[in-house]
Amino acid sequence: MTLFGLLFLLAVAGLCGSLGSSLAGYSHMGCLSSVVLGFVGAWLGTWFASQVHLPPLFVLHLRGESFPVVWSVLGAAMLSAVTSMLTARNPHGF
Repeated sequence: MTLFGLLFLLAVAGLCGSLGSSLAGYSHMGCLSSVVLGFVGAWLGTWFASQVHLPPLFVLHLRGESFPVVWSVLGAAMLSAVTSMLTARNPHGF
């Protein structure tokens, strides 16, 4: 993989992670966190899709590498929702 290919996949993963976190309503993340969330979301979403026998949707192919965009966004939204529930702040300070 070339440097351009890696940067392109990082940008797509960041966009997918950002979309996933905004779908879940959790926006306390930076750019690097969105990239990590996009890659972990791709793994989680692809695993979930294979468990329920769903086909790959909108897979981005770049020089032998593939990135499942739809499953990345959905996986990032699931992971972001879980993170939001686990880190919920109590407004009363108890």
